[in-house]
Amino acid sequence: MKVKCYSVKIKELKDISEKAFKITCFDGSSDIFPKSAVYDIDDSRAAGNSIWIAAWILEKKNIQYSTKKVGYFNTETREIEHATRTIIKKHIPEKIEVKEASIDNDLIRTTD
Repeated sequence: MKVKCYSVKIKELKDISEKAFKITCFDGSSDIFPKSAVYDIDDSRAAGNSIWIAAWILEKKNIQYSTKKVGYFNTETREIEHATRTIIKKHIPEKIEVKEASIDNDLIRTTD
């Protein structure tokens, strides 16, 4: 079975019991998560510490997260099967040169 996870940038991951972590984000928000909902460390993030957390629990908790980076983990092997990243591309249209222009006199407003 696949579980949808989000990559969450964290400030601190504290092991508080054999079944739970306390996660603190950079904005100061923190909450307790079951270890079964924390999947892996996200090594692909260039800036800072990031971990993969199940989407279903993030919606119920009070920490800051983004939905831009999504991964799907196999629940049996706990390995990532597919990760997506949102890429924003800026489109710059080609410049078109006007070779010949004619004025349409029907479109010119006349003043009376």
